[in-house]
Amino acid sequence: MAAVVGIDDLRRPGGYAVQVLAVAACYYAAARLGLLRELSVEGAVVTPIWPPTGVAVAALLILGLRCWPGITIGALFAVLSLTTPRIEVLGTLAGQTCAPVCAALLLRRARFHTDLGRLKDGVALVFLGALPAMLISSTVGVGLLVLMDKLNMESFWPVWLAWWVGDAMGVLLVTPLLLSLHGARRPPSLGRWKEATALAAVTFLLVPLAVYGSISALYLVYPLLIWAALRFQLVGSMLCALLMSVVATVAATDRAGAFAGLSRIEIMAKLQTFNGAMALTALLLSALITEQRNTRRSVEKACQELVEVLEHLTAGEAPPPRAQRDTEGAGGADGADGRPWPTAPP
Repeated sequence: MAAVVGIDDLRRPGGYAVQVLAVAACYYAAARLGLLRELSVEGAVVTPIWPPTGVAVAALLILGLRCWPGITIGALFAVLSLTTPRIEVLGTLAGQTCAPVCAALLLRRARFHTDLGRLKDGVALVFLGALPAMLISSTVGVGLLVLMDKLNMESFWPVWLAWWVGDAMGVLLVTPLLLSLHGARRPPSLGRWKEATALAAVTFLLVPLAVYGSISALYLVYPLLIWAALRFQLVGSMLCALLMSVVATVAATDRAGAFAGLSRIEIMAKLQTFNGAMALTALLLSALITEQRNTRRSVEKACQELVEVLEHLTAGEAPPPRAQRDTEGAGGADGADGRPWPTAPP
């Protein structure tokens, strides 16, 4: 009931303004975090992961399409923090806003569930919300750079690909995490906290060794993803995936560890291949495990209800209780020899 009241309050003019400003602030904060690590591709600066797209898609799915002005406002402040206002900024804002809105519309059309409790939801987020929808922002953004003579036509495709993958990675890594945190109902038990602490400790120890080691051992992170997905489903697996992606991005921008001695194109290709494979594994595996657990719980609940129904039916067909039989006998039932039971004289 409290959630319904909160939603109704947000539909009022004042609540709607707060909602839009909150989305804008979250978008801008995510943009500043994404700009901490950049890569140069064909003379253009791109980010391997663009978290604001994930924030925008999650906001549209949770709060509704009415919050889209917050995305535009947040994108405007993010662009103004990088360059002076020009006419092409309007096109960039349109692309950054239309891409998440298109993703939300496609997911709504596919009857997407924000709890990501089905494998279908994970597949929809990948192949509707991330990959095709983010084509809008990358095409508009890089196209404007070419039209304004800030980028050569020969460099269009490498920059376009880096832009597109960065936006898509923001959706694959950030949106599931925000949706799972929004749907969390209660904190885990003490035993789960101990296991979560152990998982975090192993992750913080193993991931830097796998990324910064002299031997390229990025594949060592996958057992951790499987552990997180099996025991903590979406929240655990996406937190691990986000941490691994951040560590790999830092190493790639520093050209250290597994990314040492590579060209800029090779670094981008290796980093995005690793991030994409890891995000897909975490998202789809956790969605599949959650779906199986929900199915098992539904079957167990149906079996319990069936047992209760059978118990009621059996109780209805059973003979009357012994006390009831004794009461009926005291009222004149026949004795063992077929004669009436004797009664006391009046």
